[in-house]
Amino acid sequence: MARTVNHNRTVNSYRSTGGRQSSRTSGSYVYGNTVRKLDVQREMEQPRRRTLSNATRKNRDKARHMSLGYVAFLVLAMCVAGYVLVRYIQLQADITTVTERIAGQEQELNNLKVTNDEDLSRITSSIDMEEVKRVAISELGMVYPEEGQIITYSSEGYDYVRKVDNGN
Repeated sequence: MARTVNHNRTVNSYRSTGGRQSSRTSGSYVYGNTVRKLDVQREMEQPRRRTLSNATRKNRDKARHMSLGYVAFLVLAMCVAGYVLVRYIQLQADITTVTERIAGQEQELNNLKVTNDEDLSRITSSIDMEEVKRVAISELGMVYPEEGQIITYSSEGYDYVRKVDNGN
């Protein structure tokens, strides 16, 4: 038997694929004058393989191969990112610590204010002003000032006033 090529099938598939030969018919020969039976189920189960353009194939090849400079750049970028992240976490921890310390000091201040106010009211309520007046007048000899004994003066921006006795 002679070998023959099925030209009709190749030409029809060439036209239907828009000028490209179909991978199914490229390089296939038919021996004799009988047509092979196609296994349609097996063809449908197999994933279709697309032919890749040259640009896509070159891009994929470039992506697979990394130069030493690119690897060094990636390592440096990872180190910088790691340093920034670690420093950020440290600063967050410092802020949390300071905030907790401030809250503790505010609580302590509030407790001291409450204690101080309680002590002041206790001391104020325990003092009998009439008893102080009685002791001052009778035991210490203090008297109320008379009309000519009160001297008024104005402060000229100083924090204190110094009285100098002229001998009067």
